[in-house]
Order: sequence, then structure tokens, then C-alpha cells
Amino acid sequence: MSDDAILFHVSDGLAHVTLNRPTRLNAVDPVAIGLWQSIAHEIDERDDIGAVLFDAVGRAFCAGGDVVAMSGLAAAEPDAGRVIQGLADRIHDGHRTLRESSKPTVAAVQGPVAGGGLGFMLVADVIIASEAATFASRYSDVALTPDCGVSTLLPEAVGTRRALELTLTSRTLSAAEALDWGLVTEVVPADAVAARAREVADSWLTGATSAFGQAKRLVRSGLGRAFQEALDDEARTIAAAFETPDAQAAIAAFAGASRAARPRG
Repeated sequence: MSDDAILFHVSDGLAHVTLNRPTRLNAVDPVAIGLWQSIAHEIDERDDIGAVLFDAVGRAFCAGGDVVAMSGLAAAEPDAGRVIQGLADRIHDGHRTLRESSKPTVAAVQGPVAGGGLGFMLVADVIIASEAATFASRYSDVALTPDCGVSTLLPEAVGTRRALELTLTSRTLSAAEALDWGLVTEVVPADAVAARAREVADSWLTGATSAFGQAKRLVRSGLGRAFQEALDDEARTIAAAFETPDAQAAIAAFAGASRAARPRG
């Protein structure tokens, strides 16, 4: 097992990102935060990456920020708030970069998710969760406020009322409840999570990869901008997609199938 806090490699167009601090429930410390930020930018900038698979080692997916590590670091600094804000800014830069990129991301959630781990998970576009996974905020347990994008990503996924319930209480959701709330995309048996997530990623890589990526970008960016701006972006993007070889082949096949199925009089 590598000592790296986050594992990263690229093969055949797939970027595989793995949280690798299992003894700390994959909570991120300053080292992991730096890696997360740099990996996010590398994924966004590399033309040989068409999709991202995001998972974790051990029994938990992510417990958010490593409060013990951060408190120790802050204690050694005269301005603890400034230190924590700087770390949060680096996490948020990585989140924003992945969310705004044109690389679709699937998360394989094999175990519990808590606190800022919700934000790490919700950066993904498709979330495959184990039946054994659980989901909780826990911010109130340590007298802290949401970070890692949770205040935006959580209500976007489940609605404001449910986001407030999860954030302001100690409630823990089961995988079935998370699916019902819209927090995750799909729930599968524990031994099927990795394979199902890889299946989703492969479907993006073997299909119209560019179109999948641009569709993800349009949907993600459209939530926070004026309707006309979104419409103009859609028009430009579909025009560019129409001219690609993938689209021309798919349109020709669709048109041919439609003609063949048309009743002849």
C-alpha cells in the first residue's frame, strides 16, 4: 500500500482517484488537501482524461477534514482561523475545479460518509453507494459549520429542508434513505460497488466521451447563471457537437433506423 494520502493514476482515459487514509476514516489532513487540489487541476487540464472514478480505501469513504490534525496545526499558529481558512480554500479550489470541468465523475461509496465527506462525495456526478454506507453531517457534534461545499452541494441534491435537517441534527441516513432523498444515484450490494462504478465510467469512455463531458459541464454550470446565458452556451455547444465524427455517425445510424422502421404504403 502506498503511503500517499490520495492515490492517483490515469489509464486508457480514466483518472482513478483514491482517498488513502483508512486509519483516519479517509479524513483529509493538510497533505491530502494539497494533493486533492493539485490532482483536480491535473484532471481538468489533461486532454487524455475522459472520465474520473473516485473511491476510497478501508471501511469509510470520507469523514471530511481531519479535525485532530487541523487542530494541532492551528494550535501552533498565532492565527488559527487564518490557517483553517487557508486549508478550506484549497479544498474548495479542488472541488470547484472538478465540478466545473468537462470530465464526468463517478464516486464509489463503500462505507460511511460524514461532515465534509459529503462535499467530497457530492462533487461527483454519479454516486454509487454500498448498502452498508451511511451519511451524516456531524458538524453540530464539533461545534463547526459546513465546509467542503456542503452548504451548496447538499441542498442542491436533497433540497433546503432536508439539508437543514441533516446539518442541524445528528441524524444519520441509511443508504436506502440517501437514495430516497436523492443524495446518491444508485445503491448496490457492498461487493458490487467497485464494479458498478467502473461500469459507469467505462460507458462514458466507450461512448461519445466529449458529448458526455460537455453535457455534464452544461448541467453543472447552468444552475448558477442567467437562463439566457445558459441557452447561448447550449446553442454553441450543440453546434460544436453536431460537427464531431461521433455525432455524425450516431445521427446517420439513427436516421437509417428511423427510415427502416417507417411503415411503407
